[in-house]
Amino acid sequence: MPVLPGPPPVEVHLKRSARARRFSLRVSRLDGKVTLSMPLRAREGDAMAFLRRNEDWVRQTLSAMPASALRAVGFGSVVSVEGVDLILAPATGRAVRVEGGQLLVPGDPATMAPRVAAWLKVLARDRLATASTRYAEMVGRRYTSLALRDTRSRWGSCSPDGRLMYSWRLILAPSAVLDYVAAHEVAHLVELNHSPAYWRVVTGICPDWKDHRAWLRAHGNTLHRLRFQD
Repeated sequence: MPVLPGPPPVEVHLKRSARARRFSLRVSRLDGKVTLSMPLRAREGDAMAFLRRNEDWVRQTLSAMPASALRAVGFGSVVSVEGVDLILAPATGRAVRVEGGQLLVPGDPATMAPRVAAWLKVLARDRLATASTRYAEMVGRRYTSLALRDTRSRWGSCSPDGRLMYSWRLILAPSAVLDYVAAHEVAHLVELNHSPAYWRVVTGICPDWKDHRAWLRAHGNTLHRLRFQD
C-alpha cells in the first residue's frame, strides 16, 4: 500500500477502475480512509505524482475531520453490541463473553482488537442468517448464500441469483435495525428493484421499516468509527 511520507505518514489505497478516466482522490468522512482512483492502464508512478501534487489538500481534509471520526478500540473503550453499550475489559478464560455491562476479552492485550472484531463478525453472521431465513420464509423464497463485508457504501445487497451480502457492522446497531436491513435485502428476492411493489413486500414483513431506515440515516456513520485493526 502506498504511503504519503511526512508527519504523520498517510496510507493511500489505490483503486484501479475501468470507469475512471483520470486520477481522483477521496477522503472518507466516515473513517478518514484515503483512496486514489486511477484508470486501469495508468502507471502507478503517475498516480503517486498526482498524489504528491495534492498532498496539501489531503492533509487539510484529514486535519479538518472531527477527532471522533475514528477511534481505535482498547480496554476501557465502549462498543455498542446490538445497540447495547458494553465496556471492553480484560478477562481470564478462553472465550469472549458479555457479563454485567462488559465485553470480557481474555488473552494477549495486543490481539484484543482483532479478537473482538472476529467475535462481532460471528455474532453478526448468526443474527443476519436467522433474520434472513425468517424473512425468506415469510415471502416464500430462498437465498443461495450469505456473506459479510466491511462495506461503507451500502449496508447490504441482493444479487439476481439470490446471494445476500451484509456489512458486519450492523451488529453494532440496535437489533431491530439489523432486522430491517435483512428484510430490505430479502424483499429483493421477490422484487429486484425499488418499485412500489417492492416496498409493499418490505412493509408486509417489516411494517415499521421507515423508523429503522431513519435511524441508519441519522446514526449509520457512527458504526464505521471504531477501528479494530492497526
